[in-house]
Amino acid sequence: MSKAAGREPTEAEIAEARARVGGAYSWYVLGVMVLVYVFNFIDRQILAILAEDIKADLGIDDAQLGFLYGTVFGVFYALFGIPLGRLADMWNRVRLLSLGLALWSGMTALSGFARSFAQLAAARIGVGIGEATASPVAFSVLSDYFPKEKRATALAIYSSGLYIGGGLSLFLGGLIKDSWNEAFPGGGPLGLVGWQAAFLAVGIPGLLLALWVSSLKEPIRGLSEGIIMPQEPRPWPRFFIELSAVIPPFTLFHAATFGRRALVVNLAAAAAAAGIAALLIITVGNWPQWVAIGIAGYAVFSWSQSLAQRDPPTFRLIWGTPTFVILVLASGFLAFVGYAIGFWQVPYVIRTFGVDAATAGFFLGGGGALGGFLGVVAGGRLGDALKARNPAGRILVGFLAASGPIPLVLLMFTTASLVLYYTAAFIVSIFASMWVGVVAATSQDLVLPRMRGAATATYFLGTTIIGLGLGPFTIGKLSEVFEDLALANLAMVAVAPVSLTLLFLVYRRLPEAERSRVDRARAAGEPV
Repeated sequence: MSKAAGREPTEAEIAEARARVGGAYSWYVLGVMVLVYVFNFIDRQILAILAEDIKADLGIDDAQLGFLYGTVFGVFYALFGIPLGRLADMWNRVRLLSLGLALWSGMTALSGFARSFAQLAAARIGVGIGEATASPVAFSVLSDYFPKEKRATALAIYSSGLYIGGGLSLFLGGLIKDSWNEAFPGGGPLGLVGWQAAFLAVGIPGLLLALWVSSLKEPIRGLSEGIIMPQEPRPWPRFFIELSAVIPPFTLFHAATFGRRALVVNLAAAAAAAGIAALLIITVGNWPQWVAIGIAGYAVFSWSQSLAQRDPPTFRLIWGTPTFVILVLASGFLAFVGYAIGFWQVPYVIRTFGVDAATAGFFLGGGGALGGFLGVVAGGRLGDALKARNPAGRILVGFLAASGPIPLVLLMFTTASLVLYYTAAFIVSIFASMWVGVVAATSQDLVLPRMRGAATATYFLGTTIIGLGLGPFTIGKLSEVFEDLALANLAMVAVAPVSLTLLFLVYRRLPEAERSRVDRARAAGEPV
């Protein structure tokens, strides 16, 4: 609430806020949140259309491109998403989002001044940290503005910003880059070339959008479900505790506060993560990739260990609920394929068919934006309809999303026809986006209102660390090993059985997990 910390809303404020739930203002907020997510994915995804120029100018390989796009962004997005997600559960969410938007937009603009792999990686870290505020806030705010029966639809419409932004990033990035290079063949003002100008052009407008976001009304937490949650009187001290629980080496000092045994367990987890990372470095190479993944794995363990000590009810409904954990893994493998192919389809078209970036961006970006929008909204509506008939009905949409793209991906990376490639890519974008809204809504249904930010942050651990952190890098590395980018993309078909198996396990367990959430939270100490 946008009230002073510690003051509960009056009856008049509750009545005014209740009138906004599901009303015209809620749809206005949804529209602004979609625009924020559009900017989120423009800034995140634009590297795909600029990849070939960045590779040439900075002298890097495909694996390093995958690292820049996915791992270095995704790991910091995931790690800071945990404390920022918890902050979204405790502080003014609108204010948090406006600050995060200003940060990631500014760092996107600064990417335009990068002159080396390290500088661009540092800027991508900043983008990842800023963007970590977006979905925990949006999921929580929209869940308070829309009643439960409309939630999957609302979150699916919000998630459409992913595909609109991703599509626009390819179109705008290619157009700006090519136009700039044509106007300034030897480099323009400040010696900037086309890919650098593109980062600046998409980053600066986000600073203005941050001012707009700050004008939104903060909803009353839990009102849409009739469970008004008390405000947290001291959000910032708790935020810094959350931060120390997830960011090494502060994690060691944090674990020590729970006793010697907790510290020993934490040190053992750190040693295990370091050992696995070392083995992967020796086997695969690319040490920055595996150092980042190792840190991420250890940090996630540290946070879950801390959460079990400090907030048993939240731990019980997230990490202590196998259905939730399996859902996170399923979303991770679905995102693994989506992020991997989504990033590499542009370089593939440029390399294989010889088209320019602006043309590739127009057809892949436009098709991806339209297909993604249609798929995510249709998936959300279908999920809500199936949920009304079957407690686990939403998960059926996930089965369609995991299996539908398989024959189309096989066609994309074997056809010699550019028209067929664009057509298949468009249809893939419809199928591959259908799961996003239903999985997001399911993650919210499994927890109590005050836990939504933490649930969202945990859900995004799968999509970022597994999906974004491993997907694009894996295709980049396989491209070097196979010396064939098409074969590397075709290998993604092998991931589908993993996703389908995990979704089946969620489908079987979901009704009981959702039905028992309040009882399990109460048993863990939640005063509900």
